[in-house]
Amino acid sequence: MAAGTCQRSARTLRTVKAAGLMLGFESISTHHRINRRFALLVLVAALGWSGWLSHLHIAGRATPVDYLEAALTDLRLRLAGPRKPPADIAIVAIDDEFVRREGGFPVSRATMARLIEVIATARPRALAVDVLFLEDGRQPEADHALAASLAKVPAVLAAAAVFDDAANEDGIPVATALHRPTPVIGATALSGLVNLSEDAAGVPRHLPLVTRTNEGVAAAFALRAAALAARSDPVLSEGEVRIGSSVIPLDLGYHLPLRPFGPRRTIQTFGAAALLDATVPAAVLADRIVVIGATALGGSDTFATAFDPVMPGVELLATGIAHLTTGAGLVRDVWVRRLDALAAMAIAAAAVLLIAVVSPLSAAPLVLLILTTWLAIGTFAFSQGIWLSAALPLAAAGLPALLCAAARQAIDRQQSVRLARSEQALRQLQPAALADRLAWDPTYLASPLTREIPVLFIDLTGFTGQSERLGPVRTREILKTFHDLVDETASSHGGLVVNFMGDGAMVVFGALDPDPARAENAVRAAEDLIVRTRDWIERDAELVGAGRALDVRIGAHYGPAILSRLGSDTNQHVTATGDTVNVASRLLAVASEAKSRLAVSADLLTAAGIDEPGAVFEERRTTALRGRSQPIEVWLKLDPSPRQ
Repeated sequence: MAAGTCQRSARTLRTVKAAGLMLGFESISTHHRINRRFALLVLVAALGWSGWLSHLHIAGRATPVDYLEAALTDLRLRLAGPRKPPADIAIVAIDDEFVRREGGFPVSRATMARLIEVIATARPRALAVDVLFLEDGRQPEADHALAASLAKVPAVLAAAAVFDDAANEDGIPVATALHRPTPVIGATALSGLVNLSEDAAGVPRHLPLVTRTNEGVAAAFALRAAALAARSDPVLSEGEVRIGSSVIPLDLGYHLPLRPFGPRRTIQTFGAAALLDATVPAAVLADRIVVIGATALGGSDTFATAFDPVMPGVELLATGIAHLTTGAGLVRDVWVRRLDALAAMAIAAAAVLLIAVVSPLSAAPLVLLILTTWLAIGTFAFSQGIWLSAALPLAAAGLPALLCAAARQAIDRQQSVRLARSEQALRQLQPAALADRLAWDPTYLASPLTREIPVLFIDLTGFTGQSERLGPVRTREILKTFHDLVDETASSHGGLVVNFMGDGAMVVFGALDPDPARAENAVRAAEDLIVRTRDWIERDAELVGAGRALDVRIGAHYGPAILSRLGSDTNQHVTATGDTVNVASRLLAVASEAKSRLAVSADLLTAAGIDEPGAVFEERRTTALRGRSQPIEVWLKLDPSPRQ
């Protein structure tokens, strides 16, 4: 409805301008006059809606908006990318190898005692054991041995709370039962809850630092471990926790926002078996916070995160400990939530006022610009560790804007009826924003046509891995240089770049006008592109360090393709589709498998007049391509040089 409203209002505005002499300046001024009562009404409605959503957000109430926020949060995590965890956190993993040696779960307490004895020799700053010892073992001597080993190092053991529902007091979760370590084992160590708080999508976003139980208030496992490492008792106050000299902001109900550092094993991880066998010296754990936990399949609780769908719980607990000891997590306290609320109400008010004052077509890009700006600010803030809400402003502005656009359409309907006849006549005279060719040949590709042309795909292989090393700014600069090189080289051979695809491109020849030399030009362009791209990589000191990891590959084919123009009335582009395009794309994979830089079909070489490809190319293959019933003859070349 909103899109239709925008188009109708835009046509009405153009009609008024064009028919001004007929209808008079009084009609124009009437059309543009602001209805103050309408503007005030929509403003009050928008503030009421956004204010209600903001109130729920500040209070931490669950709403359907949380599902959108979860998706956008994962997106921002992926955009920010993995981070380097602190060096003083290490995980000792009860992994598959260790479990196989033990003959399955659970690992014997005697073995756990020996493992902790080994770790204790390294004198770690603190030891956090994410293993539940809730019942007395069958071998009392093993329990006593485990307790004795725990007494040799500042340690915290895992405890677990049970929740029947989402009950809470002032945002603090309320447990119906609490399971602590057995007295024999727990006597020599502290204990803390290993429970995590998941969002509406089931992703762990917070770590509750305290939980109310029938025994009082229980502290979290991560909080206990961080306090042990700092040799300082934690001090919780409204919206923050103080551990030693560090102050870490908290979300509502003393919840610590979690920001995973990356996929599994991003935090340095050592296998328990390797430590027991001394293939990994215990000294690597000296003066570090060591977290023991299960990572073996079927032996640990796992969670989905933005980086890994099966993240072991021990890694999330280690992440929480790292946040508390370094402050490297996310800041989402009451002040950040209030800023979210202020932005949501301001954006909602601006959106409806723009629609009420100007036409929806003119207001739509401005509203989108405002929302995009907020999303960009939020993405940047997220990369700096501040968790601004992305979904709240979208939800706060979206519904009022749609309703306002519909109401504006009803208001404009009466004037639209009076101008309908003039609009109908003027609509036929509206100019279209066409490409240079369409400016002098409006009928070009008005209907799709089939033409035999060469199609070439080029790909900068290995660049995805290099982009992480280069960073976003340098990656963009290098891609732009590569795109300029492709466009300039293709154009010099009569080619047309119809699409850039990240670190690749699609080029066609003879698409604008029939060209007898199009096939030969395509072959020359392919060879020239490889030589020029290779020279560019070798000249760039930053890229040449990538070695063979960074290379260029080209696939090219010749055959019938469907040429057409796609897009709206004011924004169109020429494209090619069909089997020829698909084959050219598939030849990239053929070149990659053959470790060749250039793979061209025999059809293209025949069309180019190359009767003896063996004199120019190094290898001939007959290859079956996915999706085609007939194999294709392909010629391969490793290091082309441009032919004179």
